[in-house]
Amino acid sequence: MDKVRVGIIGVGYLGTQHARILSYLEEADLKGVADIDFKKAMQIGNRHGVQYYENFEEMLDEIDAGIVATPTSEHFSVSMELLNKGKSVLVEKPITETIEQAEQLVSYAKKNGMLLQVGHLERFNPAVEAIENMITEPRFIEVQRLGSFSTRGIDVDVVLDLMIHDLDIIMSLIKDEVKVIKSSGIHVLSDKIDIANARLEFGSGCVATLTASRVHQGKVRKLRIFEPTSYYSIDYIDQEVKAFPLNGRQTDIKTLKIKKEEPLKKELQNFFQCIRDGKMRKVSGEEGLRALKLAFSVLEEAST
Repeated sequence: MDKVRVGIIGVGYLGTQHARILSYLEEADLKGVADIDFKKAMQIGNRHGVQYYENFEEMLDEIDAGIVATPTSEHFSVSMELLNKGKSVLVEKPITETIEQAEQLVSYAKKNGMLLQVGHLERFNPAVEAIENMITEPRFIEVQRLGSFSTRGIDVDVVLDLMIHDLDIIMSLIKDEVKVIKSSGIHVLSDKIDIANARLEFGSGCVATLTASRVHQGKVRKLRIFEPTSYYSIDYIDQEVKAFPLNGRQTDIKTLKIKKEEPLKKELQNFFQCIRDGKMRKVSGEEGLRALKLAFSVLEEAST
């Protein structure tokens, strides 16, 4: 099996995690890392025994694919340059800073037959994957994504930083049009929205409520899905799914057997499989654009 030659652009927290996994992944040949902070690029490059660059364009001749883990403001320009040079792209979420930029990226990739995927990591969480084919008639969804404050990610509102993960998951499960959005948000420790709540009403009648906070003590990642005869409780962190029958019989509660795996590793394996097969699996540029549009709709409603 031929390995995919890959480079990483941006080696902050997420880029460093990509490098860690790519350094041992059988499907990949990590050729280099790039960062405008040259000392950081040198540190990560030396750690994994690969070339390091300040300018990512210097490694384009050495790679077949690029991982874009820069700040969101750079996603569009870096991804477009990679696509323009014929490279497959996995760009971290949110896909771009604006809807217009995302539309341009998606259009360009489609027109030129290029692979563009978006790093919506939770789609590869084994607990989420376990319920994808079990959900048939969702009526109510409740999500909590809470974490302590960190300077990482504060270049965008918490909706684009955290909630967008769950907006993407809900859209992948419901496959229905959002009819009504009600949301609110507040600033706490940054000049962006740090706590947000949203209520989505779908054409099918399903309702989803989402809370995202980056000023919470501790870390919470919970998803609950209610159907007419049962409900599912998903813990992203523990990768655990419990199924509760809505007939009052506690003895029927089931804990699904799930093989725990690192979502980022599964995401990267999916990316390389798509490159080899020439077929899109998840998460496509179109799906990243869809999540971004919904996130901006939530933000717009919260600001009114």
